[in-house]
Amino acid sequence: MTGRIHELNVAKTTVGRVEDNTFQIAEPSVSSHHCEIEMRGSDVVIKDLNSTNGTFINGEKISERVLKVGQVLRLGQVEMRLETEGATSGAPAPAPAPAPGSKKAVESTMVMQRGVSLNELEKGTRTTGFDTKGTGFSKKEDKANKVFVMVGVGIGLVIVGLLVYVFLIAGK
Repeated sequence: MTGRIHELNVAKTTVGRVEDNTFQIAEPSVSSHHCEIEMRGSDVVIKDLNSTNGTFINGEKISERVLKVGQVLRLGQVEMRLETEGATSGAPAPAPAPAPGSKKAVESTMVMQRGVSLNELEKGTRTTGFDTKGTGFSKKEDKANKVFVMVGVGIGLVIVGLLVYVFLIAGK
């Protein structure tokens, strides 16, 4: 996405991963509806839309804030810089200083594996992923089904017993 430009020529621009956004960013770390960019007079206001990975201005997490020219806006792993017309330069945005108490600044976009192959699911293993113990996938036992069947069989036996008892008493 390096070098991509989006002009803010409408009052409200929605930004996110899915196609119904005004500005689509097809990157897994960007939420489907990540944030909203609103023009309020000469101010450019960024509003986070409860995104999963957060919206940051110069490394500081925001819920709603004015974005100034030259500041870096980060959505998930994607960084952007607000520029005025004619001020675009080929130079990359300066790395934002991390906010106090925040995690390490993002150095580059991370490539993430998207999904699991059918073979991995069938074997119950996975070579990479989020689990740190290396346990992979495991099949769960369906205890609820077993209990349901056992209770059903028990109730059936009670009903048969009652029917036999009723017929024996009726036969006397």
